[in-house]
Amino acid sequence: MVFFPIVIVVFFTTIMGDGLPQEMPVGVVDLDNSATSRSLVRRLDSFQSSHVVARYPHIDDARRAVQQGKIYAFLYIPKGMSDNLLSSRQPKLSFYYSYTTLTSGALLFRDLKTISMLGSAGVGSATMQAKGYTPAQIKAFLQPIVIDLHTLNNPWVNYNVYLSTMLVPGAIMLFIFLISAYSIGTELKFESSREWLAMADNNIYVALAGKFLPQFLVFNTIVIGYMWYVFGVLQFPHPGGFIPIALLSILTVLASQAFGIFIFGLVPSLRMSMSICSLWAVLSFSAVGSAFPLSAMDTPIRALAQLFPLRHYYMIYQLCVFNGYPLTDAILHIGALFLFILLPLLVVHNIRKAMLEFVYIP
Repeated sequence: MVFFPIVIVVFFTTIMGDGLPQEMPVGVVDLDNSATSRSLVRRLDSFQSSHVVARYPHIDDARRAVQQGKIYAFLYIPKGMSDNLLSSRQPKLSFYYSYTTLTSGALLFRDLKTISMLGSAGVGSATMQAKGYTPAQIKAFLQPIVIDLHTLNNPWVNYNVYLSTMLVPGAIMLFIFLISAYSIGTELKFESSREWLAMADNNIYVALAGKFLPQFLVFNTIVIGYMWYVFGVLQFPHPGGFIPIALLSILTVLASQAFGIFIFGLVPSLRMSMSICSLWAVLSFSAVGSAFPLSAMDTPIRALAQLFPLRHYYMIYQLCVFNGYPLTDAILHIGALFLFILLPLLVVHNIRKAMLEFVYIP
């Protein structure tokens, strides 16, 4: 309840502490070996995300290096490129990158494409200078449309901001699911269920409240501590302010506890209830919609995603904390978490019956 959530917080926020992957290995196949090609390689190596670690004599060698995981991409410069550039014969510059790792593939594609464009722009600029064009004319010709790019709320494109705010709460919710089902199941396993109910005067509502209120205080402290760490210490963007963060923390813990109780009520078995909770928590990482938008998924999956508490947590965070919209914009997701909180009411009598009558089966 305490140690592993803290380990998860430190692990994910540290492993992505740089924000973006840096110095990813890239190879070069330079058959031209001219001043122009060497300049392109030096520029590629100067990029933050790319680091030229090897030069290969043939394209097959570079391809094998990508397949073996030694490099993520390589730039292929054909023989005679600089001569063809100067004579305006449009040489073909190729780059190959692996999308096995999505993030590295996307970032290296951007760097390699930029290098390709810089090569043609450099030659074009030199040619136009020789013809007497002014710098303003050269700039207008090479870049007729200037892109003014603004990345909202995360101008650094920090992957830590995007991923840690989903992966860490998802892992904590997994722990809460498991502990909730485990806490009730162990009463059967150690044959203390009747004693537990007797201490609550056979009132299952009092028994559940007495068992899970201390757990709520511990888990809520953990979640509040996580929020303070990422938003206060690491300064993740949070224009929504404190109230959405506090409300989201409380709803997340209560909904996760209620889900674990509900699953045990449906399947009053320690092993089966914990297995279902684990499966549901793991599937929620795919259905949350952070890595791949939910709107692009099939209709049945979009409907199924509403049954995962993490999905509603993520939408409330995205709308009200990250983007600063009012809580009314996330009212449907807040209502969904409240429905999760009420789920144990559907199975509470089944839990009481299990505590009084069931025999633990390993």
